[in-house]
Amino acid sequence: MRTDPDRAALSEVAPGVHAWVQPDGSWWINNAGAVFGDDAAVLIDTCATAQRTQRFLDAVQAAGGDLPIRFAVNTHLHGDHTHGNALLPESTVLIGHPATRDGILDDTMLQNPPPVWSPTPQWGIVEHRAPTVTLEESLTLHAGGRRVELHHPGHPAHTRGDVVAWVPDAEILFTGDLIFHGVTPLVFMGSLEGALKSLDWLAGFRARTVVPGHGPVFPGLSLPRILENHARYYRFVLDTARQARTDGLTPLEAAKRCNLGEFATWPDPERIVLNLHRAYAEADGTDLDLAAAFTDAVTYNGGPLRCAV
Repeated sequence: MRTDPDRAALSEVAPGVHAWVQPDGSWWINNAGAVFGDDAAVLIDTCATAQRTQRFLDAVQAAGGDLPIRFAVNTHLHGDHTHGNALLPESTVLIGHPATRDGILDDTMLQNPPPVWSPTPQWGIVEHRAPTVTLEESLTLHAGGRRVELHHPGHPAHTRGDVVAWVPDAEILFTGDLIFHGVTPLVFMGSLEGALKSLDWLAGFRARTVVPGHGPVFPGLSLPRILENHARYYRFVLDTARQARTDGLTPLEAAKRCNLGEFATWPDPERIVLNLHRAYAEADGTDLDLAAAFTDAVTYNGGPLRCAV
């Protein structure tokens, strides 16, 4: 089953601020955005494939006219948010956290995608393009008279290099994958405890509208409820891992034994295996074995994971 890229849409969530939302938000199907100032545009992320990124860029041009894309921000390293960097104009300045830059440069996904997803993703892109400007904590971009603030939570969460984009005059928050709205969160390259900690940090922005990394845009009034959904899931993973380690179970055995309950209907439920691998690694003070984690996720799923790109 492939998700139809024609379902993606660029919508204006505030004057001059647009969200690119790609249903259904599952593996490799991300959200992105564009912020228009008086004389330039700022992009928030790109997409996983050349086809999807070109649709996004065409929509941005249709909305912004001749405004050049002066800056593009990567909220983290994962390819669904960064592969499309290669299609940006050479003049565009790419910005991200140092861990995001390093992760993109070290990534081999474009050349050697593992046999994890079915169908195998069709990137249409052969080379990575990484940020050339990095921020450790915060950075403010100016597009004419409009500010776009970039902030790192100060600790690992979804990844080590998560960055949110805050548009203060419109009170719009682009969270990257610190929020998966209605989609199973993924923290195997970050930290369960850090992801929990990041939720209070996100609540502090007092956003009018939130653009998550995956799933539908939602009003700021819904943010407390959605953050609590995440908190319950992260605690569920931590509690499951804690009991399973006491019982001498592997992450795969723990995943098979646990009842996902309210989280079973979220897309990509097999991420419980990857998240448990992270919880075990954190508890043991060891590095996560990425190949073993994905092998177990495929076993739990009964075959390759569903891919829509």
